[in-house]
Amino acid sequence: MFGRSSKSIRVEVFGKTDLGRTRDHNEDRFLVADLTRKAASLQPEVRKHDIGPRGTLLVVADGMGGAAAGELASEMATDTIYDHLMKTWNAEAEVTPQRFAYRLKEAVEVANASIHAHAKAHPEVRGMGTTTTAAGVLHDHLYLTQVGDSRAYLVRNGQAHQITKDQSLMQRLVEAGELTEEEAAQSERRNIILQALGPDPKVKVDLTHQEVRRGDVLVLCSDGLSGQVKKDEIAKVVSETRELSQVCEKLIALANERGGPDNITVVVARFDGDGLRNSDGGPQDVGHQVYPLIDTETSTEPVPVYKGSRPPVPSKETRKQTRMIVLALIATALALIWYLTQQK
Repeated sequence: MFGRSSKSIRVEVFGKTDLGRTRDHNEDRFLVADLTRKAASLQPEVRKHDIGPRGTLLVVADGMGGAAAGELASEMATDTIYDHLMKTWNAEAEVTPQRFAYRLKEAVEVANASIHAHAKAHPEVRGMGTTTTAAGVLHDHLYLTQVGDSRAYLVRNGQAHQITKDQSLMQRLVEAGELTEEEAAQSERRNIILQALGPDPKVKVDLTHQEVRRGDVLVLCSDGLSGQVKKDEIAKVVSETRELSQVCEKLIALANERGGPDNITVVVARFDGDGLRNSDGGPQDVGHQVYPLIDTETSTEPVPVYKGSRPPVPSKETRKQTRMIVLALIATALALIWYLTQQK
């Protein structure tokens, strides 16, 4: 991993967010940052840059909670993650993958605590929350933190691979063999997620990693895109379109052509340089790969959170951890019962 760090690794990145066709305000937010140069923007020097010794950060957050609460939650998530990394990671003397992954996960946990505390102190936004998919790039590896159902895809050799797992009820049912991915995508309960930043005082962050190869394209998106555009279609647009701003525009246009029922956010990053291995014509170990982080705190089990038109998430700060686990099990059991009754 470190043998290639002295060679150039270059990233070209662009991001765009869109209101969609049915919402009256945008609760999505994204962030693109060069952590070495301490710049978070889409200015030319960030849109194309060599990945420095402190890495690069890409974040997509999909807020919820109604009124201005969802917008505030997603803004707090992206800003807090970036600010925390600036404060802690940039002060690290030990610039290693372990410390980077630890600080990235920690930053997401700090964002959760900040959003939760703000909602607790301001009843008018009680129950606000946001999904967050944050990708850190250090040397030739991606480190991904996941809370909720925003997604990360890696497009390699013309094929798109989902490298995050939705923290959703439908994903649980797919993994249990009760639903196919196609059935889950059509379910009226597909907007039930098991976690978000904000509703609970603690959150279980999914931390994964992926080696980056030359020519790889990373796509981060909110479910306003992934709910309308299939991964094969994402791969086709990415493979056929060189300019990343046009990739974002085409993907958003596809989602809007299919109704645009939600806000749509896309961040696309293409990797190149002598510091990366060639893809060798195959997908080699692309997928959801848990990162073995050392010295991490065990968090709570997830409980259901309703997105979109569902009611705001009630505060659960007084609930015990055991009750959280029971509620998660009850939610899964009810969903299974509902599904089985539909098959009769």
